[in-house]
Amino acid sequence: MNITFAASEGVPFSKTGGLADVVGALPRALAELGHNVTTFLPRYKQTRLAEGKIALRSVTIPFDDQYRFCSVMDGGKHAGVQFYFIDYPPFFERDALYGVPGGGDYPDNAERFAMFSRAVIEASKLLGVPDVFHCHDWQTALIPVLLHTNYVTDPSLKKCGVVFSIHNQGYQGLFESDVLPLLNLPWELFTMNRMEFYGKVNFLKGGIVFSDAITTVSKRYAQEIQTSEYGFGLEGVLRTRSGNLYGILNGVDYGEWDPATDHYIAKNYSLADVSGKTDCRANLLNGFGLAPLEGHVLIGIVSRFAQQKGFDLIASIADRLLHDPVQMVVLGTGDPQYEQLFLKLQQQYPTKFAVKVAYDNALAHKVEAGADIFLMPSRYEPSGLNQMYSLKYGTVPLVRATGGLDDSIEDWNPVTRQGTGFKFHAYHGEALYSALREALEAFKDRDGWRQLMLNGMKKDFSWSRSAREYVKVYERALQNKSSER
Repeated sequence: MNITFAASEGVPFSKTGGLADVVGALPRALAELGHNVTTFLPRYKQTRLAEGKIALRSVTIPFDDQYRFCSVMDGGKHAGVQFYFIDYPPFFERDALYGVPGGGDYPDNAERFAMFSRAVIEASKLLGVPDVFHCHDWQTALIPVLLHTNYVTDPSLKKCGVVFSIHNQGYQGLFESDVLPLLNLPWELFTMNRMEFYGKVNFLKGGIVFSDAITTVSKRYAQEIQTSEYGFGLEGVLRTRSGNLYGILNGVDYGEWDPATDHYIAKNYSLADVSGKTDCRANLLNGFGLAPLEGHVLIGIVSRFAQQKGFDLIASIADRLLHDPVQMVVLGTGDPQYEQLFLKLQQQYPTKFAVKVAYDNALAHKVEAGADIFLMPSRYEPSGLNQMYSLKYGTVPLVRATGGLDDSIEDWNPVTRQGTGFKFHAYHGEALYSALREALEAFKDRDGWRQLMLNGMKKDFSWSRSAREYVKVYERALQNKSSER
């Protein structure tokens, strides 16, 4: 099967979040299954290409006010995946991908990603029309919209299926209605059953309405986004498409995240011999400037500091928790209020709590390897990756039962010795504290805790399994497309 990915970011070329990890790993896993995979990304200021070969010198993109001309760079093949980059410096040669840090989105984001989406279609007509376009998040949601409007009579594209993936329902691409004529899109799209959303144009909604199949990043999240609590106003639209909505849990790149081969950690270890974790624990404490405290559990957090991540729950129980036999290390950046929360806790409990306000990939690996417990109390978490990294590293996840966290973690049962972590359900500080107390009690049983660690390390969340599920969705999308004709 010929599959073309279109996304606004992808490792190792650009990244702000988990979307980039998926776009870096899933195409590679599909190529390993024998499929022909092409990935289109914007060429940002941060994008580094080994060679600057031009695949298409000029692609014409019409806007209402003027024509714009972009080029397509050939990024070569990486692990069997062909990469192309849409190059238009006025839109993409900027310091950040989506907006000024701390200052909101770029005001021309609709134009930027409309150009990208249309350029992907135009370039594909010249470089190779796929069987399936796989589009990701609102930034590429205009591809299915365009294929059903401006390109609906194009004979070269009439057999293409479209799969649209929602990585986070909270980000939708909302713009004023006058953006439609600017982007040369018909006013017929501005209706309640297409792209209109409370008087604005909603790109994500367009992707949901016009795609042949929709996926999201866990089975639980596929259910949650059809409810008012997690649907962000689009739950009704998703319920109407529920027959073509699939939840597929993200995978893990074990080439990057494996304690047996990880070059960032103090000592490698594996399922066969976990003794190296002791050295990793000591190295982690030292790196955060903490001395080890006898009998204390070491809790780790690596996260973007955002309201979504449940840090308000930590704030509500921090004083009680830090009087228990625990030490905590926190790594991340984001909302200033949470940065200040953690810095204040560090001042109040200098022997028990430490934070580093930074993005530090090497240190993130050290946290995964050195902590006893990895904490993710998220308000919502579409998929999550750190809990799966933690399992591989024998670091026991404690999570809220939402989205991919619920799908990937099984509650520990000390009687049967089954399970991989601890979960709590109610979004409340008391529920979190109760789960933490349960974990602290379990930690006292050293044999039981070792079994809990080994249970997690045996789990396989490799991308090959997820890739096979995506292939089934591509096949269903093509069936749905065929039934339209």
